[in-house]
Amino acid sequence: MATSEEVLAGLWQLAGLPAEALAFARLTGTDPVLPSSFAVGLAAQASIAAAALAACELGHRRGVARQGVAVDTLHAALDCTGWFSLDGRVPDLWDTFSGVYRCADGWVRIHANFKHHREGALRLMKLDPASATRADAEAAMAGWRAVDFESAAAAQGLVATALRRFDEWDATPHGQAVAAQPLFTITRIGDAPPRALPPLRGDQRPLEGLRVLDLTRILAGPVGGRALAAYGAGVMLVNSPNLPNIESIADTSRGKLSTHVDLCTDEGRAVLHGLVADAHVFVQGYRPGGIAALGFGPEALARERPGIVCVSLTAYGTQGPWAGRRGFDSLVQTAMGFNHAEGEAAGDGKPRPMPMQILDEASGYLIALGAAAALWRQQQEGGSWHVQVSLAQTGQWLRGLGRVDGGLSIARADVAPYVETSASGFGELAAVRHSAQLSRTPAAWPRPSMPPGSHPPVWPAAAGE
Repeated sequence: MATSEEVLAGLWQLAGLPAEALAFARLTGTDPVLPSSFAVGLAAQASIAAAALAACELGHRRGVARQGVAVDTLHAALDCTGWFSLDGRVPDLWDTFSGVYRCADGWVRIHANFKHHREGALRLMKLDPASATRADAEAAMAGWRAVDFESAAAAQGLVATALRRFDEWDATPHGQAVAAQPLFTITRIGDAPPRALPPLRGDQRPLEGLRVLDLTRILAGPVGGRALAAYGAGVMLVNSPNLPNIESIADTSRGKLSTHVDLCTDEGRAVLHGLVADAHVFVQGYRPGGIAALGFGPEALARERPGIVCVSLTAYGTQGPWAGRRGFDSLVQTAMGFNHAEGEAAGDGKPRPMPMQILDEASGYLIALGAAAALWRQQQEGGSWHVQVSLAQTGQWLRGLGRVDGGLSIARADVAPYVETSASGFGELAAVRHSAQLSRTPAAWPRPSMPPGSHPPVWPAAAGE
C-alpha cells in the first residue's frame, strides 16, 4: 500500500500544481481507523489534504506566504462519516425501503430516500406505494433477476443497482470505460486573460474574495462547496424550490448562503445568469447534459463569463453506457464490487457497505481540489476551465489504494472529541469540525447553516461578508 505522502503527491501531480508546495503538508496516522477492509482513512486524509493545500497554494499565487496543512487519518475519516445532530437528535438518513434486497439470483440495492424514487421502485415491483411494507417489497424482489431489475429501474430513471463482484464489474463495458479514465480531469475550454482577483492579506483565509455557485444537492457536491467555504470562499447554494432535500443539508450548508432559484422559469434563469456574472466558480451535479439544456453548460458559461471555472459531478462519469444514469454513493459501491468485497472480508457473505459514504466525501474534496487548481491555472495562464469528477472514478481510485488486513476487526471510533456545536437555522447543530488544520488561517464557517431559500439570490457587497 502506498504511503499517504505518495497518494497526496499523486493527486497533486494530476492537479498540475507546484511540487514544492507538498513540503508544507503534514500527514499523520494510518489505516485502519474505521471498520473496513479498504483504505477509507487514507482516501479521506489524502483528498482533504489535497483540497486544503490547493486552496493555500492559490492563496500563495495571490501573494501571501505558503502555510502548513496538517491532516490526521482518524480525524479525516470521522470528518467523512458526515455525522451530525440537530438539537441533540441524530437523524436517520435512510428511508425504510432503501437498502439491499435478495433477488432470484443475487442482490439489488435500492435508493428510496426521495419520494419519487421510492414510489417508482415500488410501482416497478407492482406494489401500491400507499400501502406497501418493506416485507412486501422483499417478497416482490425475490422474483426478480438482479440485472433485470437494475435495467428496468434505469429505464425509468430510478436508482437501483445489482450487486457485483469486482471481476464482474471489470467485465462490463462501463467498468472498462471507468478504468480507462483518470481520477479527475481539468480541461481548458476557452480563452480568457488571467482574471484579476481581490487582494488577499496574510491573515485572511486563502479563498476569501472568491465567489462560488453551488448547484448540487446530495452529499458529494455539497461537501465540495462546504470545503471551499471553509477556506474562505463566498459560496452560494442554489436550490430549486420544487425539489426535496435530505437532512444532511444542515451539515453540508455550513458556511454557505442558501437561496432558491427556479431554473424552469425564464425569471429564474435570468437570476442565475446575473449571479454567474460575478462568480469565479460554478459547481453543478446535474446528470450529463442536464444543466446544458437549461443554458448553463460549461462551454456556454465560458462564453458568457470568460475565465470562469466550471466543475461537473456525475455518478458514473461521462464516458461509457452508464454515463447518463442516476446514482448515489451507496449504489456505486454496490455496482462496482465494494459491498461484495466487504462482505467477503467479513466472512459472512452478506453485502456490506463501507463505514461511510467515502465515494461521496472524497469526490467532494476532489471537487474543491479541482476548483482551486483550475483557479490557480487561470491565474497562471488565463483561460476558462472545466473540472470533471465522478463517484465511479473515485471508486476506481479507492480500489487502487489497496486493502487493509484486519480492517474490519477494529471498533468504530468515538466521534465526540472532534465535534463542534453552532447555532443554525435548523436548530443547534453539532457536527465534526474540519479535519485540515491550516497553520496560519484556520478553516472556519463563520456563516451559519441555514435552510434553502433563507437568503436572496444576490451576492453580498463583498464575497465572504
